[in-house]
Amino acid sequence: MQHAPETFVHLHNLTEYSLLDGASRILPMVTRAAELGMPAMALTDHGVMYGAIHFYKACKEVGIKPIIGCEVYVAPRSRLLREGRVDRDPSHLTLLAADHEGYVNLMRLCTVGQMEGMYYKPRIDKEILAQHSKGLIALSGCLQGEAASRIVEGDIDGARESVAGYRDIFGKDRFLLEVQRHGIDKQVEVNDDLAKFGKEFGLRVCATNDLHYVHRHDSEAHDVLLCLQTGARFNDPNRWRFSTQENYLKTPAEMIEAFADMPEALASTLEVAQQCDLKLELGVSLLPPFDVPDGLKPDEYLKRLVAKGLEWRFGQPSSAVRERADQELSVISQTGYASYFLIVWDFYNFARKNGIMVGPGRGSAAGSLVSYCLGITNLDPLQHGLIFERFLNIDRVSMPDIDCDFSVEGREKVIRYVSEKYGTDRVAQIITFTTMASKAAIRDVGRVLEVPLRDTDRLAKLVPVWQGRSKTLEDTVKEVPDFREAYESSEEAKRLIDVAKTLEGVSRNVSTHAAGVVIAPEPLVHYTPLQYGPGREAVITQYDMKAVGDIGLLKIDFLGLQNLDIIATCLRLIKERTGAVVDIEKIPYDDAKTYRLISDGDTHGVFQLEGAGMRRMIMDMRPSRFEDIIVTIALFCPGPMQDIPAYVARKHGRERIEYPHEWLEPILESTYGVFTYQEQVMEAARVLAGFKLSEADILRSAMGKKDRVKMAQQRQKFVKGAVAKGIADEAAEHLFDRIAAFASYGFNKSHSAAYAVISYQTAYLKANYPLEYMTALLVNMEGNAERVATAIVDCRLRGIDVQAPDINRSRTDFSMSDSKVPSPPRGEGQGEGRGSILFGLAAIKNVGRHAVESIVALRDADGMFKSLEESLVQSGACDSLGERARLIAALDHAVSRAERARRDRESGQTSLLDMVGSPEAVPDDYGLTLDVAPMAGDE
Repeated sequence: MQHAPETFVHLHNLTEYSLLDGASRILPMVTRAAELGMPAMALTDHGVMYGAIHFYKACKEVGIKPIIGCEVYVAPRSRLLREGRVDRDPSHLTLLAADHEGYVNLMRLCTVGQMEGMYYKPRIDKEILAQHSKGLIALSGCLQGEAASRIVEGDIDGARESVAGYRDIFGKDRFLLEVQRHGIDKQVEVNDDLAKFGKEFGLRVCATNDLHYVHRHDSEAHDVLLCLQTGARFNDPNRWRFSTQENYLKTPAEMIEAFADMPEALASTLEVAQQCDLKLELGVSLLPPFDVPDGLKPDEYLKRLVAKGLEWRFGQPSSAVRERADQELSVISQTGYASYFLIVWDFYNFARKNGIMVGPGRGSAAGSLVSYCLGITNLDPLQHGLIFERFLNIDRVSMPDIDCDFSVEGREKVIRYVSEKYGTDRVAQIITFTTMASKAAIRDVGRVLEVPLRDTDRLAKLVPVWQGRSKTLEDTVKEVPDFREAYESSEEAKRLIDVAKTLEGVSRNVSTHAAGVVIAPEPLVHYTPLQYGPGREAVITQYDMKAVGDIGLLKIDFLGLQNLDIIATCLRLIKERTGAVVDIEKIPYDDAKTYRLISDGDTHGVFQLEGAGMRRMIMDMRPSRFEDIIVTIALFCPGPMQDIPAYVARKHGRERIEYPHEWLEPILESTYGVFTYQEQVMEAARVLAGFKLSEADILRSAMGKKDRVKMAQQRQKFVKGAVAKGIADEAAEHLFDRIAAFASYGFNKSHSAAYAVISYQTAYLKANYPLEYMTALLVNMEGNAERVATAIVDCRLRGIDVQAPDINRSRTDFSMSDSKVPSPPRGEGQGEGRGSILFGLAAIKNVGRHAVESIVALRDADGMFKSLEESLVQSGACDSLGERARLIAALDHAVSRAERARRDRESGQTSLLDMVGSPEAVPDDYGLTLDVAPMAGDE
């Protein structure tokens, strides 16, 4: 008899990415496997590969071999058939990628299951499996595997046929018979018969444990997860549940004991791990090629475009501008990202040519002069002191990240253009996952465990929120006394919190990333499995934004920013009303009315400046220059907020301006000695310690991420450099600590400056074109009743009347009216009474836009309606009662009958026929059957 091996490899493992079925988090799972001395581990989530890249990296991190797989669903007939229960009950099959060819085939199969075979589950079939079986190792599956389920049904011949079929697809060396022991009676019979088939067909048997959670004590949390999946309560005796608590990551000793009589099944796990040798190349750049003209290389074409852009932006560029452009182009060339810039330039060029409003920039890309010259951004980085190295750094090579703002209306057009240009099979949107945050985990678990709502609600409300995120439950127990007391004094609360801690952060459902789009050099299925997003509206990757970046694909955020729609609408209305063409990119940035409006806190509808807290801040600060708006946006977020009082006091001379070191005055002068931007950290490191800006960016990154190892290295380097420049050792240490404290929460100036442009533009339009701007604001807020109400109040305060809906005057959307209204008394320059706004018919609650458009079109064609009844008839609402001409002609008669009936009811004169319900009481012509010629056509 074969001796049992000393260790074991788990080959059938589900994680949180088997949504609401697996409770294992990837890193804890592989860490546990490494602790137990296992040389390898597999990932086999149900029908998806969501976690494959995260799993691969985690295994490498803990030092074990990653085996990427999937527990696929195999349709009983064809994946294309969807006919009742027979096609709703697919069998399971465990697939493992032995090599890169197998990995690509696995991605293809998971894509086919999701996009062709979805019927309750993402199903493949044996036909497609045979076409893509190379490089794959298959295990026959759990009790729901085809052979196992047929054995349970007593169909031994059918089970034999299944085994033979899979052997023919994969071959003897790549198909194994999967045996499991969870204390389930059916498994005894199944394992015996599978062992017999193994001898009959010359196939190996392989032991697995169908892992759904990491530790045995996690079984209750997993049970709660199943309740969340099915909507059941924990104490419901009839709910679906696992029959044992054995689906955890068992130790090698436990598995060896469980299969002591089948040592060959244990040895097979090591053999399979040896067979699997998948190596993924992560961190590469998989940029799609960009077609350049005249046989030029991408670097050469980019240089040509930038030269034209320099002339466009600067006319006769200074030597400093040319030097900066050359420096950036050199870095772009060395890092190999010229094609990236050309791709982004191309779709921005498409947007501008097609009248799609584009934003001035977002994120660190606004610090690039090349981006500015290409029209990707609209902010001169030299004028505003923005640093290129914050965006792209020769010493920190990673894919550039240019986030792109378009009008909501135009965003889809740009994405469609990109998809058509590079190929629909090479462009997709990106998946994202909703996870159970701490508060949600408490509420979900409390509901399943039937903890009284008031108790669950109290616990959830005790979880603090910091920087927009709920604290973890572990931190909450440590930091919140009332929460800790509940945990320590109440068994019910302790049970709830312990289960919630296990499920905290687990993925719950899938959605489409709000902005992320990926572009590949080859069909995407070579790099990532695909599926449809919710509602089957878009194709999305099965790998999330982080994983897509890890494998090197080009990912770009295409964001729809409604404020750009508001600006575009306002510019159109200005032209319609006055004939003036306002170029929003050329407005003056020293407009007194604009700064007065901002300083007065009159910023409802002004981008980034309309919140109550923000309004209080700007009224204290009283911005008087564009730099103040940049600072405002940078300071008004968690962390930097603590510096607001000092900034305001120093700006208005109430506090002395002090600098941490005299050498920092040129860097901090514009912000009154207050560290405000990450770029100031970089400049400080350059001035104080002799860092190159590329090195300073690495320092900034280490400080921001609070990476202790890197921070220690950077501290040593900073202090050494500062001492070499004549700063005392102790002072250098103090300066490093002070800079690090700010850098942990500091804001990117490039991003703040780019957003300040939109803030100023919207404030400028509101200050100088109030009627057009408020109309544009209302048009773009129609679906939000609360915001519409706030805007109407704001209109009336500034002397703009919003008139009630009028069937004969209102348009579909809010529109301007020429009627003047008196202005209420307000401050200078406000309440100018420049007309009024007509309420849009589509903004009326519960009124459908399509119906409104029909009514307005009919009115435009045939003239004003004369009555409510006529408008109803003309709109087609009464077509079922007869032809429109007859109905309109009969209106007077119908109104007379209705008036007579009303008088009769009020006087109590009800006819006998009315009382007995005689048919004559309600004539079938409704009083509208008159002999009138029908209208022609659709009238």
